Amino acid sequence: MIDTGMRNFARAVLLGAATLAATAFLGTSVRAQADRPVVVELRLKGVVDPFTANYIQGGIARAEAQGADAVLLTIDSPGGLDSSMRQIIQAILNSDVPVVCYVSPEGARAASAGTFIMMGCPVAAMAPGTNIGAAHPVGVAGAIEQKKVTNDAVAYIQSLANRNGRNADWAKQAVVDAVSIPAEEALHINVIDLIAPSVPALLSDIDGQPAEVAEGKTVTLHTAGATLEPVNMGIGAQILHALLSPDFAFIFFYLGLGLIVVELLHPGLSVPGILGIVFLVAAFVTFGLLPVQIIGVVLLLASAGFFLLELKHPGLGVATVGGVACLILGGLTLFNPSVPNARVSLWVILPVAGVLVLFFATIVKAAMAARHMPAVGGIEGIIGKEGVVENDLDPEGVVLVSSEQWSARSVAGPLPRGTRVRVVGVDRLRLDVEPIKEQATAMPLAEGGSS
Repeated sequence: MIDTGMRNFARAVLLGAATLAATAFLGTSVRAQADRPVVVELRLKGVVDPFTANYIQGGIARAEAQGADAVLLTIDSPGGLDSSMRQIIQAILNSDVPVVCYVSPEGARAASAGTFIMMGCPVAAMAPGTNIGAAHPVGVAGAIEQKKVTNDAVAYIQSLANRNGRNADWAKQAVVDAVSIPAEEALHINVIDLIAPSVPALLSDIDGQPAEVAEGKTVTLHTAGATLEPVNMGIGAQILHALLSPDFAFIFFYLGLGLIVVELLHPGLSVPGILGIVFLVAAFVTFGLLPVQIIGVVLLLASAGFFLLELKHPGLGVATVGGVACLILGGLTLFNPSVPNARVSLWVILPVAGVLVLFFATIVKAAMAARHMPAVGGIEGIIGKEGVVENDLDPEGVVLVSSEQWSARSVAGPLPRGTRVRVVGVDRLRLDVEPIKEQATAMPLAEGGSS
């Protein structure tokens, strides 16, 4: 009994000690977790547009509100709108939380607007196998206006480079000559601050370094072992942002064209025409967000002209061949080739060309042929039909045409019952008929032979 009680007491003591130890351990872990720095993670993937600008601006504001230690902006972009780019850079420059820009993963790029954003970041890093540059502004303005835009872009990117102690001469080359360089060269000529193979390595490498924030203040980065808090774009914004791509711009252009052709073939439907205009507007909006080339746009418009000419002579004619050729060349030259990955995929161009050839060779051809056929609707469609006299026409009576009885009048004198006739006119609901001459000569011979 005593031994049993002692054992129970010992077990209770051990259990209590274990509980206290576990509680102390968990308390230490929670405190350690709470003491870890927090980094808000944002992603700029694809075109720089109003959706990404609002998302990044909101993410930086959230990081400031919660007192995060830093913002990590991962970049993989071919460029985009100048206004959206400036909105992002202003959010970075006016942030009380240091922003770290990181071109990642391998194969990613910070081109055009992405280059400006990198220059505006207090800390700029790249993963191995990435590139930066090709920041020449692209547009359809005249030569004088384009020169002004270029000069403005040069001044802006150099001011950003000087602010963060980077190579302002190369920044000017990136705008004027559209040069692009890999990560290793960018580090060597002081375009970026460091190369890091991964996010944890990056956060460890920059820990303890100074970074400039709003109002020219300098803070020390605390990022080693930080807890990452990803902030994602809203579903609706993600969908709209994903549609702003070179491939979708190309598809939207020709989908819009096809719908407008349907509207031209069948005027009054309205819906295809409205949708076609919407798709064309979406295509040209995307053209304005990417490094589009005038020659590509001209070729696409020329291809549209060829296909519209094909409406006059449907089939596989010269206009179709010209349209397909301009379509393919326009798709290949639509975007500046110096900007990595800002191009229409050949696996998108060829199927679109094939579908258009089939569309004009079959559907359009059949529709145009149908438009040139004589009208068959209503009572007018009965003209030319054949029938038989049911009640003697003297000159009026009843005939059977298309399995229906009609009031009729003979235009060739009295006709007896059983005479084959052809409708030659319509007067309200009365048919004008004439005898079928072949039968009119054949019937007397048959009667004579039977007598």
